[in-house]
Amino acid sequence: MNEEALLAAAARALGRRIEGSGRVSGGDINEAWALELEGGGRAFLKSRAGAPEDEFGAEAAGLRWLGKPGGLPVPEVLAVIDDDGERGLVLEWVERGALGPGGEEDLGRGLATIHAAGADAFDALPPDSPRTELRFGGGEVESYGGDTWAEVYAARLERLARAALGRGAITERCAGLVAEVCARMGALAGPDERPARIHGDLWSGNVLAGADGRPWLIDPKAHGAHREMDLAMLDLFGSVSARTLRAYDEVWPLDDGRAERVGLWQLQPLLVHAILFGGSYGAAVERVAAGYA
Repeated sequence: MNEEALLAAAARALGRRIEGSGRVSGGDINEAWALELEGGGRAFLKSRAGAPEDEFGAEAAGLRWLGKPGGLPVPEVLAVIDDDGERGLVLEWVERGALGPGGEEDLGRGLATIHAAGADAFDALPPDSPRTELRFGGGEVESYGGDTWAEVYAARLERLARAALGRGAITERCAGLVAEVCARMGALAGPDERPARIHGDLWSGNVLAGADGRPWLIDPKAHGAHREMDLAMLDLFGSVSARTLRAYDEVWPLDDGRAERVGLWQLQPLLVHAILFGGSYGAAVERVAAGYA
């Protein structure tokens, strides 16, 4: 990555001179910088060498879509960079703090508000997204468009399991267990629900505590899905506190049996991680699938 060229492209996209920059954490796959802007103020720049041309535009659309209901703050999109091979996203700078008990309750109420804003269909993307299909697992296309969540989710798992098996990330036995789960999905998925507007990648690292302790949402894969998917993801890489769940129920009560479905919804991110990172994730898929097959 040519850092000088990227910063020049960011300045052009912003229409402001960048007076200084410094490296900051960008998560697992991106590189990131804190930008000092002409006239004062800071911004956050993220980029990745080899990123698909629509990746950062899709993320920007997801942030705007999640922010519309007003349930939780998201960083303002300042610029999407697609300039002579340089790609990235410039966002509002968020000063970090610590999430306290009040923030945990804000997270529950805010998520419920965003989820309740809904989506046009399961797998539906934000209206202004440059993408036409939902992607998981390093670019695997997973859109299905079924009428019920059970149909959509079973189709997702089948596609992800095929991809994981093809890459040697799971065993034949594991793929067979996932197929058995998919065959039973109608009985496992719980009551039918309308499509919710979900974050789509809501592990604890994508909930950012602001200086005032209020939670912000970052790095979404926003789309229409079952609302329990976000809560299950939080439980997989982190935890959902009782305060958060109680506050969620104040806005949109969760259906009975949610706790029993957590592992079912975690099969998707586990398969994605098996495809991307290998290692112990394949064994985790097999263990969880065996509990539902």
